[in-house]
Amino acid sequence: MNIGAFACSCGGSCDIDLERARDGVRDVDVVASSSLLCQDGLDAMEHVIDQYDLDQVVATATDDGCKSRIRERATEAGLHPDATAFVDHREGSAWVHDRDEATDKTARVINATAAGVREASGERRVSREAGDRVAVVGDPETAAALADTADVTLVANGREFAGADLDLDDVTLRRGGVASVEGEYGEFTLSLRSRVTADCISCMECVERGPDDMVTARPVDIHPEAPRGEWTDCCPTDAIDMDGETTTLDADQVVWPGADRRERGGRIGFYTTSDAGTVAAVESLLGGVEKPRFIDLEMDVCASGASSQQGCTECSDACPHGAVARPAVDEVEIDPVACQNCGACTSACPTGAVSLREPSNRRLAREVEALVDEDTDDGGSWFGRGDDGIETPVVAFTCSERARDRLREYGRAAAAGAEGGYPPILPVSVNCTDTVGSAHVLHALAAGAEGVAIVGCGESCLHSGPDPKAALVERLNRATRDLGLGDRTTFLAPGPDPARFREELETFVGGLDPSPVPRGEHEATGRIEAERPNPDFDTHGWALESVRAIVQHAEPERDVIRGLTAFGRMEVSEACNLTPTCSNLCPTDAIRRTTDADLEFNHEQCVNCGLCEQGCPETAITMKDGLDLSLLPERNDGEAWHTVHDGEMQECVRCGKAFASAGTIEKVRGEVGDRVTGIAPEADHDIFEYCGDCRTTLLFGGGN
Repeated sequence: MNIGAFACSCGGSCDIDLERARDGVRDVDVVASSSLLCQDGLDAMEHVIDQYDLDQVVATATDDGCKSRIRERATEAGLHPDATAFVDHREGSAWVHDRDEATDKTARVINATAAGVREASGERRVSREAGDRVAVVGDPETAAALADTADVTLVANGREFAGADLDLDDVTLRRGGVASVEGEYGEFTLSLRSRVTADCISCMECVERGPDDMVTARPVDIHPEAPRGEWTDCCPTDAIDMDGETTTLDADQVVWPGADRRERGGRIGFYTTSDAGTVAAVESLLGGVEKPRFIDLEMDVCASGASSQQGCTECSDACPHGAVARPAVDEVEIDPVACQNCGACTSACPTGAVSLREPSNRRLAREVEALVDEDTDDGGSWFGRGDDGIETPVVAFTCSERARDRLREYGRAAAAGAEGGYPPILPVSVNCTDTVGSAHVLHALAAGAEGVAIVGCGESCLHSGPDPKAALVERLNRATRDLGLGDRTTFLAPGPDPARFREELETFVGGLDPSPVPRGEHEATGRIEAERPNPDFDTHGWALESVRAIVQHAEPERDVIRGLTAFGRMEVSEACNLTPTCSNLCPTDAIRRTTDADLEFNHEQCVNCGLCEQGCPETAITMKDGLDLSLLPERNDGEAWHTVHDGEMQECVRCGKAFASAGTIEKVRGEVGDRVTGIAPEADHDIFEYCGDCRTTLLFGGGN
């Protein structure tokens, strides 16, 4: 792939040293600059595309009009419309940092963008058919707005619509309050509770005689707290049921303003707001949906369970959208339509069974490495420690929605004269901060970043507000403290006040000591040396590779690195009878029995799924999380296997073959010994001292 990079100073409104920025761009086929690329520089850009036979353009531009002109000219030059990527050199750089920092950052982000497009994944698409049935709960305005395009049912949910100054002629009114909403887009079912049945003829008798403000007229219904009394006998059709009845309503989409977000659960086609954007979103999904497939699933390496025994539940626990289902304890299914591309399941999965298509972990790794690396194509260093560029490189995994938009607002405010500047951070755009897990942070530190900021939406965001990353940050800082690096991770949520964000970021950056890990030396493979079927850049393998890179330069404070939950440490009690359950269940082949009756454990392979602990019939296994450096092969002359239980095998008294552990034999003798006493009167020994073959011969074929 031939890539060309084009830098611009936006007519001098961006204080960037274009010549020095060009010097910092590497690993592309050509670098050019212009003071006004989107206008005067377009002809020259087209010439460069033709001269260097470019397949991809990376250009600095943030204005939509500028982007459109650059993309159109690149397309006219023969490039695909999607073959133009843009870099924020203005709102996120020149307008919030000083000249040298902005120049340094612009070159780094161009390098990262070029590295990322080389790893871009091809798109796959999914679709689902749906109807036009929309259930609107308690919101007549939204119901009326959708009535021309959808089959709308307005659920009263206790509200009175008599006298409403709205055209509801094309809306079906439904009495009752919503008890629950089950199902998914295209197949929602609402459970409704009402004290008036379908036999009601709207005669208004109960409205007239009932308690004030306790009975609605349109539709007729009775408040759940309305008192019982003689007035309930007024109905000519006996439609009043003070105990209440439950009915259901099927819908393809649901609009329920004010519903608890836990009720919504992030499901597509379920809305908890009411505005023009909601109406547009509902209308866009009428009849069905077609969208990209965001997640790949490889059940061959999944640790969800085996033999009807439940194991790892990380993906289903992490998904906030109800897109990950467990149809059985040892099965996983992902609804590609309900999936919202947040990546929560992928960062939680220890084995790589679920992976995000775009951006992939490989792409994120290459972008981080390009951001941190300060070397130029000729082997020199154009901005480095002690220079005037970015003194403390902090990688910032930034949400591509609300958080990114807020940072751009800071930049525009700063350009207008307000206080909007903040320390330079190196942005890596992610679909959502849920994409970011321990492996991503450890890799950034292994690549030489001084610190890592996870920059999310905060506030009411389903994924990162208010501060749900506190547990992740604490786990990661515990791990980096154990590794000898100190605290290196923070979570930030840019809010309305840029001064607060700047203060929090300055405190974090200012508290970072220089990392002993060199910059630009580590290029991740995303795997470990052990033979594993797992895909590259799975959480376990990628994290372990990064830890190994870190400990080459750091001095860990302890052997067990806490906070890394994708690694398990096994303890086995004397209750172990060496039954093969654990070794048969283990999805990563991290447990084995030897011919000498020992149980051995491979810490390097274990992903801490818990299957062995859950399935052990003797409850002899206890699993604890954490990476134990002392158990890795490099600390044990290349030996990965460690004995966790010394057993004793029973040899057959007749043929001499080892056939079962002594513990197993004693357990069976204790359970059924009384029942088989005397079953082989000709035998010279206890029946339990013979192997299965010899026992059969003894019982049915004679001999002793």
